[in-house]
Amino acid sequence: MSVSPDELTGTEQAVLLVLMAESRPVANPELERLGPKLDKPARDRLNRLGLIETTAGRPLVHELTDAGWAVARELFGADTPPRSLGQGRALYTLLRALRRYFDHADLVPAEVFLPPDEAAAGVPDGADGTEDRLRAAYTRLAARPGGWVSLLRLREEVPDVARATVDAALISLYQQPGVSLIPEENQKVLTPADRTAAVTIGDQHKHLIAIES
Repeated sequence: MSVSPDELTGTEQAVLLVLMAESRPVANPELERLGPKLDKPARDRLNRLGLIETTAGRPLVHELTDAGWAVARELFGADTPPRSLGQGRALYTLLRALRRYFDHADLVPAEVFLPPDEAAAGVPDGADGTEDRLRAAYTRLAARPGGWVSLLRLREEVPDVARATVDAALISLYQQPGVSLIPEENQKVLTPADRTAAVTIGDQHKHLIAIES
C-alpha cells in the first residue's frame, strides 16, 4: 500500500519523524516525551498502513517500518500544510533546509539519523560488521560474482539489522571499488516490497546490487 504524507495528520507525520530521528524502537511514554501523544486511533491507523510496528506489552513499543522510513523521507522538502501555526511552519522550513543539505552532500536521512548508541560511539559506516554481512549475503544470493541481486532479497538476509544501519552500509559499499547499485530498468516489475527495500542515493532509488569478486 502506497501512502503519501498528505494523507497523514500532523500528529501522524510528527510520530514518523520522531521515530526516524531516534532510529530505534521507542516506548510509548518516551515517544510522548519526544513528540506528540500517539492515541489509539492514530496508532491503529499507522499500523494498518504499515508505517509503524507496535509491540504489545506494558508499555507499548513503536518502531518505524521500511515503508514508514520511505514516507518520512518524503516529508523533507514538502510544502508547508495549509493553516499551519508558527511552530509547524518553522518545522517545515527546517525540513526543507535539511533536504537542501542532503542533496548538496549526497546524503540520505538514514546516514544522519542513527540510534543513540551508534551516534554516541561515532561508529563509522560498516565498522559494526554490517558491510561484511551484506557482502556475505550477496555471495550466497548471487548466481555469480558481479551478478545482480535485489535489495529486497539482500535485506531479508539480515533481518536483525536496523533499516538505517543497512542503508548506511549500502551507501558506504556504493562508494567502494567493484560495487554497483542501480535502479531496476523495468519499473513495472517492481513490487511494493521492492520499492520499499530500495536505498535512495542522491535523488535516485536503487533496487539492485552487484559486487565483483
